Amino acid sequence: QVQLVESGGGLVQAGGSRRLSCAASGIFFPINTMGWYRQAPGKQRELVASITSGSRTNYADSVKGRFTISGDNAKNTVYLQMNSLKTEDTAVYYCHVESVWGRVYSGQGTQVTVSS
Repeated sequence: QVQLVESGGGLVQAGGSRRLSCAASGIFFPINTMGWYRQAPGKQRELVASITSGSRTNYADSVKGRFTISGDNAKNTVYLQMNSLKTEDTAVYYCHVESVWGRVYSGQGTQVTVSS
């Protein structure tokens, strides 16, 4: 059974930083990508950042230059370093894993609240 456990969410002031972690267990298949989505109240879920098994990264335009995704393939762990946080970054952040066959697994989410 695949489990994704996110941590690192919380309350932070605008301009501050936060680091999210996601540890995946029960992974017995090759992974294509790991990454993070977020969903703000009243908005659709959006991709924040992703990283492939070959360490190729992709970012939403809204976070480029502020967020950095990294991963540890051996530990099936992915991190999201968030700097220069803005109030509009407030959302529930979900970790996801995509297998090479396209199946996607998501975590329970961790709340990030950025105060002004």
